[in-house]
Amino acid sequence: MIRKFSMDNPIERKDGLAAAAAAARRGDLVVLPTDTVYGLGTDSFSKNGPTKLLAAKGRDRDMPIPVLVGHTKALDGLAQRVDPITKALAEAFWPGALTIIVKSQPTLRWDLGNTNQTVALRMPLNPVAIELLNIVGPMAVSSANKTGQPAATNVDEAIAQLGEAVTIYLDGGQTPGNVASTIIDVSSGEIKLLRQGAISIEEIRLVVPNIELLP
Repeated sequence: MIRKFSMDNPIERKDGLAAAAAAARRGDLVVLPTDTVYGLGTDSFSKNGPTKLLAAKGRDRDMPIPVLVGHTKALDGLAQRVDPITKALAEAFWPGALTIIVKSQPTLRWDLGNTNQTVALRMPLNPVAIELLNIVGPMAVSSANKTGQPAATNVDEAIAQLGEAVTIYLDGGQTPGNVASTIIDVSSGEIKLLRQGAISIEEIRLVVPNIELLP
């Protein structure tokens, strides 16, 4: 049975967030709205959640799961080193549609796939997502779709693709668009643009003029 909660209804919002947080902490899957597309998530530190997430998407471990955070301070706890450029990018574009790949803290006990000791971090600009993240903590979140299919921009599209693989669906209405986040990799010490998304390269260059564009 699919459980869906409207985030526009105050009672459903409270109950839905509580149910989603409990499910995520158990290692079950939840669908949540973000400022880009809908996300499929679970507690980053749950034993089986990330494995379930990859299976639900039909995705292998060579495409590790990004992590959403509810506060910029989480960067210091999850990244091995936060240099001035990384800090400037987070301050300029978080919360928002910028994903930053950093070297992860070696003491973190999670399994997000074959990460090569890195983690892709983002703080979304969506009140429902932020509220859930601040209850659960860092969440492993990928787009709410089967691999190779369009990312869901409303909860019904997510249900159509993921069905009962997901325990809780949080309905936050239509997302602003279907453009994914921009991805920058700073994990090697160089600054590389891996994917052009909702934040333009022109905006990025206002903060990091020497960013490298990969072919």
